[in-house]
Amino acid sequence: MTTGSGSNGFITREHPEYARTRQSRRMYRDLYEGGERFNSNASYYLVRRHKEPNDIYFERLLRVFYQNYAGSIIDWYTATLFRREPVLQFSGDNEDGKEFFNHFVQDCNRRGTKLFEFFRRAVSDALVYGKSYIAVDFPSSGGPAYSRAQEDEAGLSRAYLVNYSADEVINWSYDEFGVLDWIVIRTATVKQSSVRDESWKTHTRWIYYDRESFEVYASETAAAGGNGSPELVASGPHALSRQKKVPIFELSVTEGLWLMNKVSLLQLEHFNKSNALAWALTMGLFAVPVVYSDREFAQIMGESYFIQLGAQDKFGWTEPEGHVYQIAADNLVSLKDEIYRVCYMNSEISGGKGGANQSGLSKAWDFSVTEEILRSYGDVVKDSVQEVLTAISEARQDGIQIDVSGMDEFDIQSFADEVQDAASVLALQIPSETVKGQLYKRVALKYLSDARQNIKSQIVDEIDEALKKPIPAETN
Repeated sequence: MTTGSGSNGFITREHPEYARTRQSRRMYRDLYEGGERFNSNASYYLVRRHKEPNDIYFERLLRVFYQNYAGSIIDWYTATLFRREPVLQFSGDNEDGKEFFNHFVQDCNRRGTKLFEFFRRAVSDALVYGKSYIAVDFPSSGGPAYSRAQEDEAGLSRAYLVNYSADEVINWSYDEFGVLDWIVIRTATVKQSSVRDESWKTHTRWIYYDRESFEVYASETAAAGGNGSPELVASGPHALSRQKKVPIFELSVTEGLWLMNKVSLLQLEHFNKSNALAWALTMGLFAVPVVYSDREFAQIMGESYFIQLGAQDKFGWTEPEGHVYQIAADNLVSLKDEIYRVCYMNSEISGGKGGANQSGLSKAWDFSVTEEILRSYGDVVKDSVQEVLTAISEARQDGIQIDVSGMDEFDIQSFADEVQDAASVLALQIPSETVKGQLYKRVALKYLSDARQNIKSQIVDEIDEALKKPIPAETN
């Protein structure tokens, strides 16, 4: 646990669990990103052989490569999960509130990011770290607003979201019911004060939230290092102070669904064995001469030299038979298949050949397991979206009821089949206008999943309005 200097040093303290898992978080991020980030940290992961000389180990580091299956699997899950956006339905009499949420879905962070693009990143972080955090905030005001109209005109009621990774949440506390009591978030950026400034400085901010208030501390140090003392720069009530809630929402997955935690050791084993095999194959290309002789051999050997042998002497070259190479290559294939298996996938899903010899029924069964995992992730996302949007509605006092559905079909069933299923249910003539309305909305919104939220809301309103109208009596 680290502590800062000065009276505000308490804000820099780290939770024991945060300090304990620091190395794991770095490893998870390296394994996910791969590329230059992984190569620059390869010395943490490339196992050094017993009594291996420094120059050989450093040469192996220069030749290191990483086949990033873990990152591809996580990206496949997030892409497939959000292939069809969840369906949002806003109900209530507050038309201004509905209009706000229509715009909010298209830009939820004041940077033009759509709501579900924002949650896609949050899910990706959760699959890497096990959890991610979403903050709800409102613009700060220069003075008090005396009416809701003034708030809207000044943009003070324009809620927005901020995403934080588990690496940025350094301290926290929960009550006996598992509800967040307070939390500390630390962020750091390196920048210049102006384009003419030759020095770069690290700007570090600590944000403290409890159930009613927030405090922001900041420090500035030279980019090369140093210890800056955090100073309080802002404080006051936060966005959810009236609800007495910490305005941070945790999107987390269970241990069984935390993909990077399940696959990291397998990925490292594959990395070390693939690099060992590649090194051995490379060294095998440079054959070593062997002289069989009873007398002392002291001749210089090379391309422009010759050697003189006795009548009984022999000369040859060393060359591995290759049995261990084949075993290593087969083991790498097994490790790759195991990486996909522990992630509830068949390697064929992402273009591999691991399922080439499977029957059609077996492949369908494997994909059905993957689909169930996707549905579990979908439930996590829907619960999180509903919790965040409901908190915003309560903070704005809109009186809007929010329903989040979808994320339960992943292009395994064609849209035509889904329409046929809906038609079959309608043919039963169930005496419920609610059933009929939900079926109409489900089919229409899935077909128009890429439409803007205000169009979707208009469709929902039109369906509700049409179902309220009495059915005209048939005339003979």
